Amino acid sequence: MRFKDKVVVVTGSSRGMGREIAIAFGREGAKVVVNYRSNLEEARGVENQVKIAGGEAVSIQADVSHPEEVKKLFEETVKTFGRVDILVNNAGIERPKPFLQVTFEDMEEVFQTNFLGLFVACQEAVKIMQKTGGGKIINTASVRGLDYMGRVGNMDYSASKAAVINFTRTLAKAVAPAICVNAIAPGPTETDMAKTWTAEERAQKERKSRLGRLMQPAEIAQAVLYLASQDGITGEIMVIDGGYSLGSD
Repeated sequence: MRFKDKVVVVTGSSRGMGREIAIAFGREGAKVVVNYRSNLEEARGVENQVKIAGGEAVSIQADVSHPEEVKKLFEETVKTFGRVDILVNNAGIERPKPFLQVTFEDMEEVFQTNFLGLFVACQEAVKIMQKTGGGKIINTASVRGLDYMGRVGNMDYSASKAAVINFTRTLAKAVAPAICVNAIAPGPTETDMAKTWTAEERAQKERKSRLGRLMQPAEIAQAVLYLASQDGITGEIMVIDGGYSLGSD
């Protein structure tokens, strides 16, 4: 088991990609913190799946858009497991609207969750990791955060993920060599967000993928585990999109 007894915090892990990431770490023997914002029942379900898979788990409530709750998340993690070895910043939201309909509050809400909450989580994790000999941080960006992949109608989300990408590279320099910091940049993935798309929007994304389909959460989870297992990779942005960002021939 690659992560036997490693303590892993996965934000936003009561469903979607976070759920699959948490369970995948459980299969590798990790002690997983299942973070949820409001649905304890969903979180407990993931917690049980992690245990069935062979790991240990605890559910801890925290809304990552509130700094004090992020700090509480890490305090509770240390009380329960004594340390943090791996942080996966997975929590994220989007509020797709045409540009002139995007309010300041919309932009603030998206950045508060997707970037500022991630920033605070990284700070708290680094404080702990520096005391215990190091660790791994994997941030969730998006192909929409790549400089050539901005999306009209979703610019608050794209901008927040671009911030995650730049921050990841900068943080990797700041905390080396003991802590490795990387990010994943998934393409369109079969999650709750996908359920909000129209049939035509979904078909368009599938056509644009070189695999002819959406990515699956389990595929994203395997990329996260790969980065968490590597000691020689830091400051990298791993694109997992089935060729979606390659563009046309």
